[in-house]
Amino acid sequence: MSLNQGEAGNFARILTESLPYIQRFTGKTFVIKFGGNAMTDPDLHESFARDVVLMKLVGMSPVVVHGGGPQIGALLERLNIETQFVDGMRVTDEHTMDVVEMVLGASVNKEIVDSIHRNGGRAIGITGKDGQLIQAERLSGNWANEGQPDIGQVGEVKSIDTDILSMLSDSDYIPVIAPVAGSEDGQTYNINADIVAGKLSEVLQAEKLMLLTNVTGLLDADGTTLTGLSSKQVEELIKSGVIQGGMLPKIRCALDAVQSGVRSAHIIDGRVPHAALLEIFSDEGIGTAITDRQ
Repeated sequence: MSLNQGEAGNFARILTESLPYIQRFTGKTFVIKFGGNAMTDPDLHESFARDVVLMKLVGMSPVVVHGGGPQIGALLERLNIETQFVDGMRVTDEHTMDVVEMVLGASVNKEIVDSIHRNGGRAIGITGKDGQLIQAERLSGNWANEGQPDIGQVGEVKSIDTDILSMLSDSDYIPVIAPVAGSEDGQTYNINADIVAGKLSEVLQAEKLMLLTNVTGLLDADGTTLTGLSSKQVEELIKSGVIQGGMLPKIRCALDAVQSGVRSAHIIDGRVPHAALLEIFSDEGIGTAITDRQ
């Protein structure tokens, strides 16, 4: 079916308006944390796959890091393995870790790889263990102190070796990374996907860190989405208590990234079709943008 004159004009306008962004971002690295509704809604899943395929085709280098909390919870329930959380962290004993590794490193990871392939791209799924991409260590914090519950095999990033990512990107593959990593003593750890994405963006000196969420972005006390924030403004919002709860770890991750050389970090609404492209190909964006400007 051919386009009418109005549709053709709109189509041409969109293409020409995207050109400056393509020129600006060719050769740049974008680390994208894929999670929330975008992972569980089939249409949004395909929309995201098309976004990263297009990014790769026009010369950008997307690196995808994914979560999988709901899928892990569903399988644990089917296996009658009780799930417990401490300060938002899933208590991960040996049996739970087996399920986490199977879900993240196999089923969820391969679903994302398959969707990229269906949409004309080339992707390879890996975990932090592959090529010793990520070295992990046990997560420190209040729960590690005497009297606090043991949360088990929950880790944090100790170091990252990007050789395997460089090899994949140079070969026109899109890396799809599950946030499971090994440690020097042979232990396997489950790491928060936002943290992995943030640390990867730092060592890769990415143009953008993009965290897909189930909200429109960071909201102020009146429910208005905040954007164009400097790192100093974000720190003030944290001190004043505007940023709290589940949003706080994401914001700290984004803040660490921009203070370590990442050009900008974005908290965007993964419930919006083609959210990643809308963020890249517009000045205003669709969520909360954070930079290290003062």
